[in-house]
Amino acid sequence: MKSNETDEDFLFFAEDEQPSLEPELALGVWNILIVDDDEEIHTVTKLALNDLIVMGRKLSFHHAYSGDEAIRFLQHNDNIAMVLLDVVMESDDAGLKVVQRIRDELHLEELRIVLRTGQPGYAPEESVIKEYDINDYKTKTELTRGKLVTAIIASLRSYQQIRTINQNRIGLQKIINAGANLLEQHSLHEFSEGVVTQIASLIGLHAEGVLCAQIEDDGSASDKIYVLGAAGHYAPFIKCQLDRIDNPRIVQQINLCLSQRQNIFGQQDTVLYLGSDSHCAAVYIETNRPIEAFDRQLIEVFLSNISIGYENVTLFQQLKHAAYIDPLTKTPNRNEFIQILQDTRRFDAEGMVAVLIDIDHFSDVNDGLGQDVGNELLIALTLRLIAFFGTSCQLGRIGADVFGVVGPAQELTPERLEEVFNEPFQASEHALQVTATFGLCRLTDSAEQGLTILKHVYIALNKAKKSISQNYQFYQPEMEDEMAERLSLLRKLRTDFSRDKLELWYQPQISLSTKQVVGMEALLRWPVADGQYISPAVFIPLAEYSGLIVEIGSWVLEQACQQIKHLASQGYNNLRIAVNVSMPQFRNHHFVQTVIDCVNRYSIDPALLELEITESVVMDEPKIVIDALQKLKNAGIKVAIDDFGIGFSSLSYLQQLPLDRIKVDRAFVREVTEPAGEVIAQTIINLGKRLGLSTIAEGVETVEQQQAVEAMGCDEVQGFLFAKPMPTAELLQYLAANNTEKVAKS
Repeated sequence: MKSNETDEDFLFFAEDEQPSLEPELALGVWNILIVDDDEEIHTVTKLALNDLIVMGRKLSFHHAYSGDEAIRFLQHNDNIAMVLLDVVMESDDAGLKVVQRIRDELHLEELRIVLRTGQPGYAPEESVIKEYDINDYKTKTELTRGKLVTAIIASLRSYQQIRTINQNRIGLQKIINAGANLLEQHSLHEFSEGVVTQIASLIGLHAEGVLCAQIEDDGSASDKIYVLGAAGHYAPFIKCQLDRIDNPRIVQQINLCLSQRQNIFGQQDTVLYLGSDSHCAAVYIETNRPIEAFDRQLIEVFLSNISIGYENVTLFQQLKHAAYIDPLTKTPNRNEFIQILQDTRRFDAEGMVAVLIDIDHFSDVNDGLGQDVGNELLIALTLRLIAFFGTSCQLGRIGADVFGVVGPAQELTPERLEEVFNEPFQASEHALQVTATFGLCRLTDSAEQGLTILKHVYIALNKAKKSISQNYQFYQPEMEDEMAERLSLLRKLRTDFSRDKLELWYQPQISLSTKQVVGMEALLRWPVADGQYISPAVFIPLAEYSGLIVEIGSWVLEQACQQIKHLASQGYNNLRIAVNVSMPQFRNHHFVQTVIDCVNRYSIDPALLELEITESVVMDEPKIVIDALQKLKNAGIKVAIDDFGIGFSSLSYLQQLPLDRIKVDRAFVREVTEPAGEVIAQTIINLGKRLGLSTIAEGVETVEQQQAVEAMGCDEVQGFLFAKPMPTAELLQYLAANNTEKVAKS
């Protein structure tokens, strides 16, 4: 049973000499938790110790009336220096259980514990005191005020020493970590913060201070002083200019230290000089008391040891900056922007959007005005983007002419992005009016990985580039599915092409004057399972985009020349074959010679091979196309322009092209029986005749259409009214059935 004896006046025995009060108060208080189920014990303990000052600090008392209440309090308060703990409360060993939970469960190793009990019979075993680091054990009857004060002073000194050692260890660990991870993003600032913390702990102070230097975030020299590291209530000023700290004393002392290049030991603060002539810094520490001589020596030894480390960290910061910052615009490069995307997605994705900005035709600026002007344009765009979005968004340069921005969706709207390009950009003496294409992705629509987010924004950007109606596109998950499907289709196309699965079919072309077959157009077919075919409208653009069209085009030429030779062996010596040619083929500088070599290899009449080009091919690179066609024309090869009238026609280029034939597009033939369609078709046919060219109408499907184009003076027709595209075996049957004229070899 618990004793009823409380010994209320045990704290008031005056047999011990009371310690003298320390006159100067340091910052803060000592937080002490009293744990006892007797409320009067709380009262008399507080009264007895209320005026006690230990190492410049007063005592602040907190109260718990059971073991469980004490544990709950300590779970939410980690700044308690010591506990005055009753052993016998709700159970005979409640206090001992509290000790066990403090050490094993809460892991409060620094907290000092003094056990008290009114019942000597319930004293803890010696092993318990040793195992759980109990500072003292007293019965309430023997614990006079003087002994209690002595126990508190000893415990608080022990607590302060352990805290100093731990702070010392933490500060050193920060420096070690910064040195071991110099290439991480914030190594310079981690190192600087570690210096502040370590110096404060060396002299037994709570870390309150800053480390400043005339250095930019990239490690390069600056004429401004920046806060590189800070601790305590100065922590928010890291990376800010020193003047941002609203404390003239700190600004004055740091400037004085950097100018004099020596330590300043004052009554209330200390400023320490760190580094060499090329890499120097000043460390300001709030001390609120003068630094002792021994501590000064300790600090100076410490500074001499870490000065080289500070210089190395600065140099590594410069290397790291080169790896993560674009040297031209001084903004994050692709690597850093990917990390920004990832961090934003992980911690602040709601309502945020990522944007890629691609300057249209930027290469024209570099080629026409020079790279220096191009660089100035990029810098001017960077400054304008910062002016528009710098306060709420993060900017990076992702590629040569591609910028990335991430920020609130209400800021980064297509309309606001378009406003950036409303006014010309000043680059050198040039005022450049440029446009841009935008890809956007809401972060909540993407993954958590920064690289995946960037991929999604690029998908949207590429989609926008292909659009003719608007210059922006938001990412949608189905876009990635479309892209994956396109890539899968492209892989299958490569595979099937390498296995000779593509086929070349032929659609006859009929002379309106003789009603005889005079030629045919070679058309690619891609068979797949179950007798189905993938439309050329699907796979031809894919082949052009991937560059595979160059190889396929060479194969088509080879097949066409073989077919011309095969038809000649069957007696059809005067049937030409028209082959479609794309822009990637013209861009291949071997194209012209490949065509000529193919004609010569099969010893065919070059006039029986006709190359069909579209207006869009001509207008893409007019000079390249005209030069190539002229060489082919000189070799005797025929040239026709396809889909005339639906591209971006230029009569000046049309006059320069060495053409033999104009094809009237099926879009006009379809409407040829209507007044508007009749006018356009008639105009194209008349234009061809004025230029001395043959004309052929494609897509003729009705007798009325045939009669209309024939009345207009069209020379030839091609369409389902006469024949559909067919493989070689069916073509030979068609030619025989339609009594196509055979011409003997001369």
